[in-house]
Amino acid sequence: MSRELPPGEEEAPGGGEGGEGRARAGEGGCYLALCARPVHFEKANPINCVFFDEANKQVFAVRSGGATGVVVKGLEDRNPISFRMEDKGEVKCIKFSLGNKILAVQRTLKSVDFLNFIPDSPQLEYTQECKTKNANILGFCWTSSTEIVFITDQGIEFYQVLPEKRSLKLLKNQSINVNWYMYCPESSVILLSTTVLGNVLQPFYFKVKGYVPKFSVCVLLYGQLYVLYLRHHSRTSNSTGAEVVLYHLPREGSCKKTHILKLNRTGKFALNVVDNLVVVHHQDTEVLYFVSVGELPEYYCSSLDVNFSAGPASVTSQSPVPCKLYSSSWIVFQPDIIISASEGYLWSLQVKLEPVVNLLLDKGKLMDFLLQRKECKMVILSPERGSLSVIATVFDKLNHEYKKYLEAEQSYTMVVEAGLSRSNPLLKRPVRTQAVIDQSDMYTHVLSVFTEKKEAPHKFTIAVLMEYIRSLNQFQIAVQHYLYELVIKTLVQHNLFYMLHQFLQYHVLSDSKPLACLLLSLESIYPPAHQLSLDMLKRLSTANDEIVEVLLSKHQVLAALRFIRGIGGHDSISARKFLDAAKQAEDDMLFYTIFRFFEQRNQRLRGNPSFTPGEHCEEHVTFFKQVFGEQALMKPTTF
Repeated sequence: MSRELPPGEEEAPGGGEGGEGRARAGEGGCYLALCARPVHFEKANPINCVFFDEANKQVFAVRSGGATGVVVKGLEDRNPISFRMEDKGEVKCIKFSLGNKILAVQRTLKSVDFLNFIPDSPQLEYTQECKTKNANILGFCWTSSTEIVFITDQGIEFYQVLPEKRSLKLLKNQSINVNWYMYCPESSVILLSTTVLGNVLQPFYFKVKGYVPKFSVCVLLYGQLYVLYLRHHSRTSNSTGAEVVLYHLPREGSCKKTHILKLNRTGKFALNVVDNLVVVHHQDTEVLYFVSVGELPEYYCSSLDVNFSAGPASVTSQSPVPCKLYSSSWIVFQPDIIISASEGYLWSLQVKLEPVVNLLLDKGKLMDFLLQRKECKMVILSPERGSLSVIATVFDKLNHEYKKYLEAEQSYTMVVEAGLSRSNPLLKRPVRTQAVIDQSDMYTHVLSVFTEKKEAPHKFTIAVLMEYIRSLNQFQIAVQHYLYELVIKTLVQHNLFYMLHQFLQYHVLSDSKPLACLLLSLESIYPPAHQLSLDMLKRLSTANDEIVEVLLSKHQVLAALRFIRGIGGHDSISARKFLDAAKQAEDDMLFYTIFRFFEQRNQRLRGNPSFTPGEHCEEHVTFFKQVFGEQALMKPTTF
């Protein structure tokens, strides 16, 4: 909801431009930080009123009721919107529609004024009064670019705004006693506190409704709607501190209590959700609790004293001034917004994942935690030593996510190629999140870096490489040849040729042409590599040309000829290529044998042993005559 921010009784020292503040700082670095570039707006004072719209994440600075100017700023949009409007009384609530096309302003308890911000549209205000008699408007929420909901103390009224007609059309209304309300823009759910005692909450999806207890905030965790209820006194006798109770609010079905987060403290609390993490601020002690729920209910970090940094407001700031953390002027908005009206700053919260690596000692749980975070990739790819079993667990978790993405991408491609995408407009290409760590990522940022570390035992290094390949095979992911090449280069670097021979002999390293070529290049330092390469090429059965080229390059012309005859390709091979190789071998008898073979082939195919001009063998015919005489040339056979 749009809320007016109070000027604040206590002025914080400085304007939040840089510096660091700490909340009961520990030794392990900051786990949560204010964004480096906050939104700066005019401070709240008796002349300037400040409002925040949680749906658009915009701050409104309204001077003198709008007569001397309104400035609108948002986290994403660095270009502020400035305008003036007639001062018709105290502004209670002000919000733009989604897309900033229509402005809604509430000045009284009975009506809301509207102003179009559409090009070529006259900027004339029009008004809509609430339909329910004797009702007072508590606030309003934009649910789309042209749909708005009035929340009154006697129910809700759902309207469609018609900007071209400068009027509103009532779509639906619902009578219900309302004490207060909260709007969750991410899921378009309005939560109403009802009954005289105020202990029942009714959500409206505009179609589905249910009941949950009185609450603190409504948030999205892992794409699911949750109500976070802050209970200041636990119902259990063995705990005196406050606790946060989580209720899952599904689209269909009844509400269900899923988690209880015990805080073990009392006092003033505030809640945020940052990157699917529940953050509980405790203002009295300046301690915050960092909790992972939803898909990871067992990984609580309760009663955790963490560092909390307030970053610089601008990279051009010359003299950063410390920002007072947990100032009394701070107001928390969902999901991750903190505003200091007295200082004139709006921040978004950001998770800092690097220190968490040292926080969770169980690397399996650490990987589960990191894979659920948006900016996890480079933290996951930071090389870190551990036991082989731990590394294997990490590899399996990474490849599990990798495989899920590959299967989703494959399914999407099949549907598109089958032409079924047109009949399913909701079909979307799978989004590749930072949790998808592919083989290229691992090779570039982890494995190749790890093999260059001299302090790591070489056998352990090779075991890590093979463990990653083992994990890929387990999830039926085709191993890229550059991983095998890295294994071979590491083995050669440490003169582990016996291990290389075993890996190839028992097909631990899969056959490929690039791998065979790499083996050929190792012949000078490991002679058996030549035969290992040829054997691999033969097994591929699609590398016949490469095998012939390899044999000819080693002047093994007869072996190449025998191989090509063995596969039945001797009638189509180039005579000149073989004669060139035989001549370069500087072996006259070898040249004679090869020359005679092709003469016989010519006789058999064309009835004449001579070479045709198109074969370009004139040079070799001349050389043959010089060495063996013209009489040695094969004569045509007549029948």
